Amino acid sequence: MKAWKQAGIALLALAVGLISGCERHSNKEVFYLVTANSALPYWQTAASGFNHAAADYKVTAKVVGPEGYDAQAELAELNKAIAAKPAGILISVADATVLQSQIDAAIGQGIPVITVDSDAAGSRRLYFIGTNNQQAGTLGAKRLIDKMHGKGNVLVFTIAGQPNTEDRLRGLKDGLASHPDIKIVDVIDIKNDPRTAFDKAQEVLPETGAKKIDAFICLESASGKMVSDAIKRTNTSDRVLVAFDVNQDTLDGIKGGTIDSTIAQKPYTMGLVGLKALDEIFHNPPKQLNRDFSVDSFSPYPLFVDTGTSLVDKNNVDLYLASAAEGSK
Repeated sequence: MKAWKQAGIALLALAVGLISGCERHSNKEVFYLVTANSALPYWQTAASGFNHAAADYKVTAKVVGPEGYDAQAELAELNKAIAAKPAGILISVADATVLQSQIDAAIGQGIPVITVDSDAAGSRRLYFIGTNNQQAGTLGAKRLIDKMHGKGNVLVFTIAGQPNTEDRLRGLKDGLASHPDIKIVDVIDIKNDPRTAFDKAQEVLPETGAKKIDAFICLESASGKMVSDAIKRTNTSDRVLVAFDVNQDTLDGIKGGTIDSTIAQKPYTMGLVGLKALDEIFHNPPKQLNRDFSVDSFSPYPLFVDTGTSLVDKNNVDLYLASAAEGSK
């Protein structure tokens, strides 16, 4: 009887070991999301998707990065993440000239790196997940052409030097190229201070005649509310404002009429898909991580995963408001 009990205990231990061995995930597997502007609602939404995927997989997610736009501070956080030797890194690139070398260093150390939202196309990152930013800029141009009836002056707000906003600006200019009567009179770099947009909008809104600014377009998520506030404060009702992203205050601006429309991205999807992609690479790594998969016709990875964009205006804003309310539960 004693022998049977011992055999039973041994079999039970073996079964537990086999079950444990078959489990793919562990909370010891740590994945990082590294970004700048982490205080923005946009990045909080992306972090929510990242954390949701981690909870589903029972792995550990860490979201790091400066609250404002600061490429050097983001670099410091990237270096800390690399030193921790994680299972993978998802990074939004504030400035490719600052971050590219350390992205390559991470890959060289065997750490999978995928870029998200803003790319470093010249780096060794495995691929990019996010918006087709040039097409997003062109979508903004189409809206301006429609609402401005093919003529007038436009003021642009952006963050200069960031790969995604540079692509959006390129798409905007390409989209307006066939309408020479619509002129971009200036491109304002808000740097790390969205109040720059408020101050500049308030300065130019009283202009009339040939100097009148007929439309504003924001190529990042922070300045839309600022320009909307300036329009509201000056009681102006004859200007077009196209914003970027679906922050609550942007959607409220569309509902209230100070914002004509906004270009919606999918940051939650970017974070969710990003962690799942890193997990797959961690558990099924390529024979050689440090190679240029973009020139490999038999690459196991895509070059780009487009998470999609759409235009939000008064006709469909309620759908986005309902989605935001549901997502916040």
